[in-house]
Amino acid sequence: MTHSNKFVITGIGIVSPLGNDTQSTWKNLLLGKSGISQLQSFDASEFPTHIAAEVKQFNIKEYLPDHKFLRQSTNFVRFAFAAATQAFADAGIRPTDQNAERWGCVVGSGMMTAEFDYWQRFQQRFAEDGSVNTRLMDNSARDFLNVREFAKTLSNSGLSLLLQQFNIRGYTNSVHTACASGGQALGLALQALRRGDADRMLVGGFDSMINPIGVASFCLLGALSTYNDTPETASRPFDLTRNGFVLGEGAAFLIVENYQRAQQRGATIYAELAGEGNSLSAYRITDSHPSGDGAIQALQSALQDANVEPQHVDYINAHGTSTKMNDLSESNAIQAVFGSRAKSIAVSSTKSQTGHLIAAAGSIEAAFSALAIYHSKIPATRNLTTPDPECDLDFVREGVRDRAIRVALSDSFGFGGSNSCVVFKHPEWQGE
Repeated sequence: MTHSNKFVITGIGIVSPLGNDTQSTWKNLLLGKSGISQLQSFDASEFPTHIAAEVKQFNIKEYLPDHKFLRQSTNFVRFAFAAATQAFADAGIRPTDQNAERWGCVVGSGMMTAEFDYWQRFQQRFAEDGSVNTRLMDNSARDFLNVREFAKTLSNSGLSLLLQQFNIRGYTNSVHTACASGGQALGLALQALRRGDADRMLVGGFDSMINPIGVASFCLLGALSTYNDTPETASRPFDLTRNGFVLGEGAAFLIVENYQRAQQRGATIYAELAGEGNSLSAYRITDSHPSGDGAIQALQSALQDANVEPQHVDYINAHGTSTKMNDLSESNAIQAVFGSRAKSIAVSSTKSQTGHLIAAAGSIEAAFSALAIYHSKIPATRNLTTPDPECDLDFVREGVRDRAIRVALSDSFGFGGSNSCVVFKHPEWQGE
């Protein structure tokens, strides 16, 4: 690979349950702190699960005292704006009028495009008795269904607001493939950079499903942990006692640009975004195949795309949701792809501390993978005290592991069968 088609991460921004910026999130991750607690944003006491990994003490006005943006945006879009602002500041570069058309943006956006409050106000206004009163809607809809309210519910409204706020006028895309969204956004951004569609990219994901509809839906699926009395230990990826994942929220964004240009301007280079792989297994809408089918193809194609051999991989940031089905499927996929070497690759699931950020999961875990390479520190899988014998890998259980990393993978698997794997290299590693 020549330097002209080598693309690196030079800026990182995070809003997460562990902190409202990259520094505090990374610090708290390494300290083993948990972002999971009793749910605060609404009364969930009647649900089987009343814990979540919420963003705390977040104030968008610290980033943008723009009342128009506040009126046009949902809360999870505000997470995105804050994380993107951090990423630009960290990279020390932003689009200008002269190069705006050479900047691109790809986002992984959430399953729900409207906040719960919107649907609650609609029901109270037009369907108080359970039936939609269309005459009332026709007579007074303008007071409620105005352009601003309608625009906020569009699936690409978050992308549009980011483009407006940061003056990005080049390649853009918005991905929604459930929990694979953030990872696949990085893959699309890399492909666009390789094609020459853009010189630099803002790429990431944002989401929040922590509302009565989101929590009730996942409770009906039996997917959420019910360790309500011990929220900090509720997310237990690859542990025999796990009983579901913990819903989280937040956003993470990266700045990706050409390696030579980054070097020339003296940018901090965290890691190379080296390759990506995808598959659609479509086994079941909410389950992945126990054999790892689907995930296997995504991992194999990512390694091939990055021109990396299995023996070069030192770390895998696992999807690791803390559900029996995912953990078994992912473990089997790693075993199938890496064979006898699988047990010598360090594996951790940071969802044990952040919860599951759904569409933002792939982007925050990509950020963690890049930071792990940069700092030579592998985060732990917390709450893994009773290993599941069916998931027999080298899970980082003892705490943060100090280790130089040549290549790291980040897995993301979504409802509907979407599978994503993204490959990161140490920027100075030349291969063997």
